[in-house]
Amino acid sequence: MGRLADKTAVVTGGGTGIGFATAKRFIEEGAFVYIFGRRQAPLDAALAKLGPRARAVQGSVTDLADLDRLYAAVKAERGGLDIVFANAGTGELAALGAITPEHYAATFDINVKGTLFTVQKALPLLSPGASIILTGSTTGVMGTPQFSIYSASKAAIRNFARSWALDLRGTGIRVNVLSPGPTRTELAIQVVGEEAMTAFGAGTPIGRIADPAETAAVAAFLASADSSFMTGSEVFADGGFAQV
Repeated sequence: MGRLADKTAVVTGGGTGIGFATAKRFIEEGAFVYIFGRRQAPLDAALAKLGPRARAVQGSVTDLADLDRLYAAVKAERGGLDIVFANAGTGELAALGAITPEHYAATFDINVKGTLFTVQKALPLLSPGASIILTGSTTGVMGTPQFSIYSASKAAIRNFARSWALDLRGTGIRVNVLSPGPTRTELAIQVVGEEAMTAFGAGTPIGRIADPAETAAVAAFLASADSSFMTGSEVFADGGFAQV
């Protein structure tokens, strides 16, 4: 069955991109997966591909009532939870001087508030040995023009993992950050553009943009017992983009 046999996982932002690829990989590794996202159409399309070991719950990570519905569904059907991949995120370009309160709020509500309450509301269901994975970004450790708000939100995610690892001491629950580099996702192409993403990929030591499945493979490692001595860590799946 694989490394995640009989495990139950939640993947936010699970309808497309890295979230969908990770849900697919988790199922291949033996897990039962709940995908969560704002748009019903991508969730329906994802379910058609993921098969009977997946469920979809529509909602926003910024709405605490939606998160309550998600975890109520998990509890009713599965009883508990072993993996939380807090992956939902957003970003858009805005240089200093053009940043609006709306731009700031939209990014921090989803990336920071959404991650916080995705994890906090999962805690009563998490078993000892459970794995929490937070989606970070290379931008959290790099300067990126026009991307300061998104970058700051991802730096906050990095500190969440450091601090929560201490809060969770003694529970057996681990929390780590997975930080992708240039990856071919719907959101990345929408925000940055195809040409710019291709250029970012060409600028990595590996010399190309990543496929979401490559990030999903690292998520599966962090979800499994293979990473049992890791917590508070950040793992970069970035082709060396932020490393050299």
